[in-house]
Amino acid sequence: MNRLKDTFTFGMAGAVILLFIAAMATWRVYMGSHAGEMAMANFSPIGAMALFGGAYFSRSKALIFPLLTLWLSDIMLNRFLYFGEWVFFYDGFLWVYGAFALMVFAGRWMKPNKGVGRFVGASVAIVFIHWIVTDIGVWLSSPMYPLTLEGLWLCLVAAIPFELNLLAGTLAYGVVMFGLFEWSARSVPSLKSSEIT
Repeated sequence: MNRLKDTFTFGMAGAVILLFIAAMATWRVYMGSHAGEMAMANFSPIGAMALFGGAYFSRSKALIFPLLTLWLSDIMLNRFLYFGEWVFFYDGFLWVYGAFALMVFAGRWMKPNKGVGRFVGASVAIVFIHWIVTDIGVWLSSPMYPLTLEGLWLCLVAAIPFELNLLAGTLAYGVVMFGLFEWSARSVPSLKSSEIT
């Protein structure tokens, strides 16, 4: 019971971290409903949300709150952009959310050191995770690709432009999230990353 209570208890730093993630999820919905161009598909903050949550929150909070904000933003996008109705779970969501959970855990690698090198390395790692996990899901469920190694290869190659956009989005939004939070922590001692649980 205490563990559950701790998961849903926030100090100032935890509340600010959650606010950052929620703001990015809101931005994702706004941009998704206004972008309209496939050229920018996957240029989104989801990678940065996963890294940021993993890097700053404790293990349970890192998994629960970024996943929750991703799910809520998906519901809004499903209603207003993709399906025109309230869809809570779509085909293939397990692959996407499984990849996102692994991306959060990759963000935990940044917890002791949030320097530029780790940020770039973690960004590349989470894009690779997203690429492999979600495209295995596409390969297994889509009639577009034969269930052979060649079919898997074709699916992975077709996804490269989307994954490059995800990398660009992760780097761009990650610089904003990490940079703004670390800048704020210099002025507000209670936001120091060493004190966040």
